[in-house]
Amino acid sequence: MTEQTLVMAKLIELKQDLTTELSGGKQIDVQFNPETMKVTFANQVAQPPGGDQSAGTGGIQFVGAGTTKLALTLWFDVTAMADNPVDDVRRLTRDVIHFMTPKEAESDPSKLAPPGTRFSWGSFLFDGMVEGLEESLEFFSAAGKPLRASVALTLAQQKILVSSFEGSGSAGSRPGQRPFTPAKQGQSLQQMSGAAGKGGDWQSIAAGNGIEDPLRMAPGTFVDLNAKASVGGSFGASASAGVGAGGRFGLGG
Repeated sequence: MTEQTLVMAKLIELKQDLTTELSGGKQIDVQFNPETMKVTFANQVAQPPGGDQSAGTGGIQFVGAGTTKLALTLWFDVTAMADNPVDDVRRLTRDVIHFMTPKEAESDPSKLAPPGTRFSWGSFLFDGMVEGLEESLEFFSAAGKPLRASVALTLAQQKILVSSFEGSGSAGSRPGQRPFTPAKQGQSLQQMSGAAGKGGDWQSIAAGNGIEDPLRMAPGTFVDLNAKASVGGSFGASASAGVGAGGRFGLGG
């Protein structure tokens, strides 16, 4: 199986109208990819003055543009830096704060506006402006310098962004990602293989999964019903799990 390269997330500075990347703008790679991300959608609605309160949703009116927000947390740790380590984690997080800092508005130099920001992670793109940032500092050195930090970011755009995809989206067959079937309470491997149409092959399935007692399966045991013992008595079962962000949110403009 071909080893895949780990893709790191990036923050990329955009023009304030979110149309394109800003020439000469800041771009940074995150130190650690986020564990989770949350996307929220909201519409601005209101009860019209003098409306019938008993009308329920029939009396509600849409009064403003929809909003899409992305919330995530980035971690930084100077003790995990293999190349060019620094003595204070804030030397790293100030690059993130750049995307929060207002500057002259491109449309009106007399006003200020935060830069446009793109969060890019593989095929997942979100374009917006940093609405909020919260930095937590921890793990201090003897000199009182913080060595580790988490930065909670919220990006927002004033429209409902719908993910767009290329191709059919069919994952196909992937090496090391065969489906597993959980054993039910009181179910034997023979019963599991029979239900899957592989009744006479249960002994080979047991060997392929390394199951010593196929008559007494612990509830919830995951079994690869396609696994079989390989030549020489070694086991042929393998498992891997992966989560990929395959959504691209529409660009602003």
